[in-house]
Amino acid sequence: MSTATLPASSDEAGPSTIAASNLTPLSDLVRRSVKRTRAVYSNDTLAIDDGLAQASKIKLSTKLALEYKDVQTLPPVLASQQAGPAGPKRPNQPAPVAGAANGIKLIGGPEAAPTSSSSVAAEPRALVKFRHQQGFAAEGGQASSRLSQALMRKKEAREIKPVYHPQWKLSRVISGHMGWVRAITVDPANQWFATGAGDRVIKIWDLASGELKLSLTGHISTIRGLAASDRHPYLFSCAEDKMVKCWDLETNKVIRHYHGHFSGVYTMAIHPTLDVLVTGGRDASVRVWDMRTRANIFTLTGHQSTVADVKTQDSDPQIISGSMDSTVRLWDLAAGKCMTTLTHHKKSVRALAIHPTEYSFASASAGGNNIKKWKCPEGIFVNNFVGHEAIINTLSINQEGVMFSGADNGTLTLWDYTSGLPFQHLKDIPQPGSLDAEAGVFCSAFDKTGTRLITGGADKTVKVYSEQG
Repeated sequence: MSTATLPASSDEAGPSTIAASNLTPLSDLVRRSVKRTRAVYSNDTLAIDDGLAQASKIKLSTKLALEYKDVQTLPPVLASQQAGPAGPKRPNQPAPVAGAANGIKLIGGPEAAPTSSSSVAAEPRALVKFRHQQGFAAEGGQASSRLSQALMRKKEAREIKPVYHPQWKLSRVISGHMGWVRAITVDPANQWFATGAGDRVIKIWDLASGELKLSLTGHISTIRGLAASDRHPYLFSCAEDKMVKCWDLETNKVIRHYHGHFSGVYTMAIHPTLDVLVTGGRDASVRVWDMRTRANIFTLTGHQSTVADVKTQDSDPQIISGSMDSTVRLWDLAAGKCMTTLTHHKKSVRALAIHPTEYSFASASAGGNNIKKWKCPEGIFVNNFVGHEAIINTLSINQEGVMFSGADNGTLTLWDYTSGLPFQHLKDIPQPGSLDAEAGVFCSAFDKTGTRLITGGADKTVKVYSEQG
């Protein structure tokens, strides 16, 4: 049987032809070889263009186009304002061409980089820098900087320079109380002053000599408030025994009691023109009493904690109260309602002081920015008294614009009330034999001339400071 043999055809060369068609082109092999040769043998550090730099440029341009397309060109109004130079003409700088500012590009991509020939014209404008000490622009003349100059000049004109006040010096230390001195009041005729303390005794001292003239007993707990009437021979006192007493200084006896407080009475004040007495205490209420009939006219409620101080004046608001709930309230005496609540303090408000002639008052608490000045009648905040970082227990202001603040740690500060700047810092010196911790100052009062300051503290003494010169 014969076997048929197929003739050889062109299909026998098929696999070799297919393999040859799958080979890498010679040009790619040469390029790859050149790159490897350059990387191995080249001494220079030429960067091989692998497309990363171009990709980064494209990415940045795309991002600018998408995210900043609305703010790339300056609005026509601002462009017209910025047509002029921002400052003195620089050397070799050509004058600006009118209308050239239109279409200023605020943000540009890498492709928008200016050429060397236009680099001076396209130089970004510098922001205007201000010299705060002098009050006008370092580079100025355009509309925006002129407005800033006007505002800064107005601010400088608003700054009040402090008035010169003489220094104060300790002139007398008076001993006699057996407890912390918590209350002081001065006779309207400037002949004597009275103090109340933790020994439950009211002592009346001669203002000129410092001699003890009289001791009044009757309270059964610490005396916290005293007030001498301008129009009657009466001295009022309040204490932690819930009692408010009226003393007749002609007979030196108690003639009236005012009953109504549920807890200790911490503060009191007499209205300057009406026969009205105002008290406040631990029951968080401010009570208004008829001085003669002993009737409780109003019970002003709203505070959430102990009322630490009250003040009265003959103009609206007629009663101001400070409380341990960190608020100051301004009360309308005619309506018996709260007009304004001031919540600027962070901690308990322990002291208030009304300026004798200016229609304003100050309040003091603990913590930062703890003394604040307010404008009546709305209680508009004026400024902070910065520089006495302690728990302030007492404030006093005299006619010369000197404000005194006394603190729990025995530090004393005298302020220029108008500008709010301190001009003297003192340290209370405890009585020999007392502890260093007994340097706290609890109460203070200026005499009617404003040249003597009387303070009472934890060392059971009364100190008199005098103005020098």
